[in-house]
Amino acid sequence: MFKFLRFSQMTDLVFTEKEMVNSLREYIKAEESKLAAVKSWANKLDSLTKTSTSDPEAYLAHPVNAYKLVKRLNTEWSELESLVLQNPSDGFISNMTVHRQYFPDEEDETGAAKALMRLQDTYQLDSEVLAQGKLPGNHARLTVDDCFGMGKTAYNEADYYHAVLWMQQALKQIDAGEETEVTKADILDYLSYSVYQMGDLPRAIELTRRLVAIDSSHQRAGGNLRYFETLLSKQMNEQHQAFEPASEEPIQLGTYTRPRDHLPEREEYEALCRGEGLQMNEARRSHLFCRYQDGQRNPRLLLQPLMEEDEWDSPHIVRYIHFMSEQEINKVKELAKPRLARATVRDPKTGVLTTAQYRVSKSAWLEGEDDPVIARVNQRIEDVTGLTVETAELLQVANYGVGGQYEPHYDFSRKDEPDAFKRLGTGNRVATMLNYMSDVEAGGATVFPDFGGTAVFWYNLFKSGEGDYRTRHAACPVLVGSKWVSNKWIHERGQEFRRPCGLTEVD
Repeated sequence: MFKFLRFSQMTDLVFTEKEMVNSLREYIKAEESKLAAVKSWANKLDSLTKTSTSDPEAYLAHPVNAYKLVKRLNTEWSELESLVLQNPSDGFISNMTVHRQYFPDEEDETGAAKALMRLQDTYQLDSEVLAQGKLPGNHARLTVDDCFGMGKTAYNEADYYHAVLWMQQALKQIDAGEETEVTKADILDYLSYSVYQMGDLPRAIELTRRLVAIDSSHQRAGGNLRYFETLLSKQMNEQHQAFEPASEEPIQLGTYTRPRDHLPEREEYEALCRGEGLQMNEARRSHLFCRYQDGQRNPRLLLQPLMEEDEWDSPHIVRYIHFMSEQEINKVKELAKPRLARATVRDPKTGVLTTAQYRVSKSAWLEGEDDPVIARVNQRIEDVTGLTVETAELLQVANYGVGGQYEPHYDFSRKDEPDAFKRLGTGNRVATMLNYMSDVEAGGATVFPDFGGTAVFWYNLFKSGEGDYRTRHAACPVLVGSKWVSNKWIHERGQEFRRPCGLTEVD
């Protein structure tokens, strides 16, 4: 260091020390601010966990709570971890590291957000309805940050329709005075480009101008604005029109139409999920009956026949009341829970089971040897249908959480899918028995209502072995609650004398 100091140098050191003291004060302030932030986190999370742990099933039955739990664990706890890591607390970080492996990841948060959007579309829910939590059960609100997160998820998936809906909702709440770390500039950045992608150039320009007015140094906004104005000017010149600049009035929310997707019967499917659409007239209803079913005097059903109701006439679908007892349902759930994994569908070309975006649920496969209850349920299916279950698939148990669904599909393989069940060697799926093992507060229907403990049965194939295309069905998204079902898919082999061929192809 310096061996001899000039006065001027000493003077500099005085000011250097003063700066160091100021820096020390800033450090203390930062530590206190961090501690206050951690305390605020602890208080908020303590209140949240008291509510969630008092009745976890009821709490998670609400779709907003389910989304916010996944979002908290994936995003907000990571923010808290980063906050603590600024001056690491070994105990907390060690504990955090142990539990972190079980936390949801980015893909899970995206899935939870998309589930809310699926509910929004199917049940025609306004963004504000979801944001305010105005659904059956306890209300749970989405904050500006939550709405912004929903919009970003949609934006990153190139789903600009939902990006607009949720960025507009975030903007609406921030304009209403809700406190948030998200800025209006952040929202306008995503919203303006999403609106452009929806084909609304005038409004994209208006929103981008508002963004530039807030942050004139925003380079992307400046570039976008010039590009949008050039495009619009070209369009206006071609149409011999003039563009009116936007006023300084509050930003108006736009209304846009959801783009059509790959599913041709999407509108019909969603209408049925809302309880609209296809209805049976009185003449047809008059041919639906109730009866006691003893499986053609099956000894196991003679003393306790099952109540059977005609659910639909063409194709013929029947419902069995009290098909499974509450004790049996609980046992099946207990056996299935440790084995639940993302549900799969059989690839029609390869016959291999694989996951698919159109089926969102968790499933497990149970066999008769797993427990006497499974063997008893299998035997009951055989007794009441008269079909052997020796060649049937294992009992599949499926759990549909909030937003869980299975879009319109057939259970049987079509002529262009000859290898779908080839590996099983038991032929096509001749019939389906679907057992409902829970009551869902809202949504989740298989087009007709679901009642816990009941089961529905239908034939997928005519007696000739030809597929019955009228059996196309779907599991609607669960709006509130948790849906449990079990399926037994019965195959052709072994049914030759139990369900012989008819005289025509469609008998």
